[in-house]
Amino acid sequence: MNAVASGAAVTEPTPPWDPYTRGCPSRDLLDQIGSKWAVLVVGELGRHGACRFTQLRKQLAGVSEKMLTQTLRALERDGLVLRTVYPEAPVRVEYALTPLGQTVREPLRALADWSVRHTDEVIAARERYDTRTGPTG
Repeated sequence: MNAVASGAAVTEPTPPWDPYTRGCPSRDLLDQIGSKWAVLVVGELGRHGACRFTQLRKQLAGVSEKMLTQTLRALERDGLVLRTVYPEAPVRVEYALTPLGQTVREPLRALADWSVRHTDEVIAARERYDTRTGPTG
């Protein structure tokens, strides 16, 4: 009997998920949470707590309404974001991180921090590469 069936606490996933294996569902999860807008949405909700759609869109300069909607729906589907509708006039909708969403904040913050620290180096590497091979590679 596995830990889930016995009711014991589970700290590791029951199935042996391996993102390096073709067809593993964890690949889809990595694709979703690793997207630019997902990283930024999780970061913004983590910093400011529950936000309305328009607040979130203002904070995430450059995101289209369509892309923000798609990102929020995907994060909600994955259990990382909670969408709460308040029956007011006009209707108010807020988005917040779930407890599961809170667990991904730190790894994504580390990734965002790394990108800030190393952007100059990456730009220089791209320029060297483009000089050697041409901009289309």
